[in-house]
Amino acid sequence: MTSTNPSTEQAPPVCPRHPETVAYVRCQRCDRPACPACQVPSSVGVHCVDCARQSQAGRRQARTLLGGAVVSDAVITKVLIGLCVVAYALEVFAPALDSWLAFVPVAAAYEPWRFLTTAFLHANYMHLGFNMWALWVLGGVLEPVLGRWRFTAIYLLSALGGSTAIYWLSWPGTDSWITMTVGASGAVFGLFSTMFVVQRRFGRDTSGIVALLAINAVISFLGANISWQGHLGGLVVGGIVAAIYAWAPRGKRQSVGIAGTVAVAVVLVGLNIARALVIV
Repeated sequence: MTSTNPSTEQAPPVCPRHPETVAYVRCQRCDRPACPACQVPSSVGVHCVDCARQSQAGRRQARTLLGGAVVSDAVITKVLIGLCVVAYALEVFAPALDSWLAFVPVAAAYEPWRFLTTAFLHANYMHLGFNMWALWVLGGVLEPVLGRWRFTAIYLLSALGGSTAIYWLSWPGTDSWITMTVGASGAVFGLFSTMFVVQRRFGRDTSGIVALLAINAVISFLGANISWQGHLGGLVVGGIVAAIYAWAPRGKRQSVGIAGTVAVAVVLVGLNIARALVIV
């Protein structure tokens, strides 16, 4: 006859996170007990929440073909459209807003914010509607391909490029020097050229985008009260930045993309400073 001392029996395993809960299932990685609330199913059994979190942190984020983080929704596109719509509503109720934010070459050197703020203003609802439709269509395609920060950079740099072209292609003493320019057209034309570059990069047919660009170019040069300079500047800058992103070496896409973005921004700012010094 034998006797068992209860004090010498092995205590049942408990969950480290919930000591009051008995846990007979163990994590396949660290071998610690895990209660049902702390179990994370995996392809090789069950992991505890701590190991699952470490595994997730060490996993490389999925990237697009151009190196951007994979996104499921064109959030930046919607934000930009929202800002333009709100700005237009403010213009309707406070027309004086244009005098503070629209781009005018004569005021550019002393009020540099106009180089970008002008891209969120519009002359009328048709002007706003066309640009927002184009932004919606192009942004819905390009933002998931480029990733959010690349798409944002192309949009803003194209807008800056449009204002820069207007600044350089206007001259004191002429009407162009005191003409007020508004609209997201420079940024939108930058997205047009980006679409062309992306399609070329992936070997796709570009005839459609070329035809669309040709039509818009004719309208820009022949239409009344249209700033072809802003369209041209946005088109060129957008194409340059897109080419940097599209043909960056695969292993250095992030660093090359950031360096290229900064370089283009520095060049544009330098051009505007040089222009201001020329006219002084």
